[in-house]
Amino acid sequence: MNFKVSKEIFEKFPGLTIGIVVAKDIDNTGKNEEILSLIREKENEIRENFDTGSLSQNPKINVWRKAYSSFGAKPKKNKCSVENLYRQILSENSLRHLNKIVDLYNYISIKHLIPVGGDDLDKVEGNIVLRPAKGDEKFLELNSKETSNPKPGEIVYVDDSEVLCRQWNWRECDKTKMTTETKNVALVIEGLAIFKKEEIESISKELSESINKFCNGETELFILNSEKTEIGF
Repeated sequence: MNFKVSKEIFEKFPGLTIGIVVAKDIDNTGKNEEILSLIREKENEIRENFDTGSLSQNPKINVWRKAYSSFGAKPKKNKCSVENLYRQILSENSLRHLNKIVDLYNYISIKHLIPVGGDDLDKVEGNIVLRPAKGDEKFLELNSKETSNPKPGEIVYVDDSEVLCRQWNWRECDKTKMTTETKNVALVIEGLAIFKKEEIESISKELSESINKFCNGETELFILNSEKTEIGF
């Protein structure tokens, strides 16, 4: 399986770095209280240091709002994944437990104020590509039964069959969602130019080590940027 970022993405977003953690043969069953405790501690810290009124001006949020606007999304309506998490937390809604791997990447996301997501590799058809949408791709949103199409030029993750995530990291699909039965995943840590490559490497390593600790399995870490746009695993 290959994971690729199209050249159009790097042309439009110079300095983009994406960390990829591939984890295989993980144990995603059960509920880990240590992970949830880390999340709750970070939630309290976020409530003490952030507010909904000024969140959009934070450089790590604002850079995504500008990116969304550049491909036609409306940041006030369509928010990147980490802004969604922060606004949920600031609304006094704690992040709910889903499964260990999702809990882990949500924790890494809110800790570093960076979008993190991923897919169950056993449900992916063919390869994964981040590219501008043509507009005729099919998308079935998470926990939905209605299909839709992305807008032409919208940035999407796709496999050989359909859209895996719309508007970069706004809405994930239902097909490749992670469950307690999930064994193999590819997780992405998405850093626009405000993040240095070394930071993405460090965050990706932290996620990889957390998976090893809490989910067992074997992990591989990759970095994609304008110099390396494709990997195989």
